[in-house]
Amino acid sequence: MAKRDYYEVLGVTKGASQDEIKKAYRKMAVKYHPDKNPDDKSAEEKFKEAAEAYEVLSDADKRARYDRFGHAGVSGAGGGGFSGGMTMEDIFAQFGDIFGDSGSPFDSFFGGRSGRARATGERGSNLRIKLTLTLEEIAKGVSKKIKVKKHLICDVCNGSGAKDSNSVQTCSTCRGAGSVRQVRSTFLGQMQTTTTCPTCHGTGKTITASCSKCKGDGRVYGEEMIEIDVPAGVEEGMQLSLRGKGNAGRQGGPAGDLLINIEEKAHESLQRDGMNLIHDLYINFADAALGTSKEVPTIDGRVKIKIPAGTQSGKIFRLKEKGLPSVQSYGKGDQLIHVNVWTPKKLSEEEKDILEKLRSKPNFQPQPGKTDRGFFDRMRDYFKS
Repeated sequence: MAKRDYYEVLGVTKGASQDEIKKAYRKMAVKYHPDKNPDDKSAEEKFKEAAEAYEVLSDADKRARYDRFGHAGVSGAGGGGFSGGMTMEDIFAQFGDIFGDSGSPFDSFFGGRSGRARATGERGSNLRIKLTLTLEEIAKGVSKKIKVKKHLICDVCNGSGAKDSNSVQTCSTCRGAGSVRQVRSTFLGQMQTTTTCPTCHGTGKTITASCSKCKGDGRVYGEEMIEIDVPAGVEEGMQLSLRGKGNAGRQGGPAGDLLINIEEKAHESLQRDGMNLIHDLYINFADAALGTSKEVPTIDGRVKIKIPAGTQSGKIFRLKEKGLPSVQSYGKGDQLIHVNVWTPKKLSEEEKDILEKLRSKPNFQPQPGKTDRGFFDRMRDYFKS
């Protein structure tokens, strides 16, 4: 089933401010929170859907890509992006701060901790890479396997950073809660706030003896082979994201994301203009005057087109749906063949004599009519059609 528009999911307009988006998400999250709707699968899906929409629209860069490219601009092919494999705990860990509390972001609404797992450690940073694609790969979509150098989970301590299970103890500052409460007096009375424990950084535990391999960090530097599914129709400058494929987090924290910036490799015969492809075809004067057939390259191979007698330089032929697909699967573009009549730069004496005899002939005098319009007028007419 196709994903719903993120603005529609949160019930806001496309021009909504960040405050409006935040309030809308908070309202939806409270309404569909699983603790408030036990055993309601539909409510849980709406809760995840709202979190996915907020994850994109609350980030200026992701929102800009979504506005331009839609869902494909913020996710990999096959439904990747935010919701691909994300759990309730991931959502709580990432968006807990929006509710001003630690652990489950709904403690303040339901009178205590919901019993869900507390986020541990420190989240890993995002990684950004460039992926260069040919027009042929863009036309069909492609799967790429690449080696990425990054922080990986330590295979000795499994990311905990501890020497062994006996080297972990309950944090003495927060007594395992992962958060500390502070009470301060204001002119409105006493105000109580809850913040992440500064000693254990929200894990509720401290390490007494560090892992010998990662020295307590919970991660090591290495390489990982990652498969990237690129949808057909992507464009230069588009950014895809793979959740959880960035740097591993410290001491068991969630991994960051892998951000893939798309670059296009120049094609030797075709130029891209949005979904359309343009090819410059050069023909000689005789072919233009008498007519001929020419083979031209397309993204699917070479095809033969007919050049009618009397074709003018600048004439544009259209090969319908021989362009690139929309990244949103809204059809395909066309290929435009721009005809250029080649004027020779050097002539033999015989060739000069022939042309001198033709120079003054009536049919060789320019007689442009209404149908013989300039290049930009023809391009404008084409895009209006």
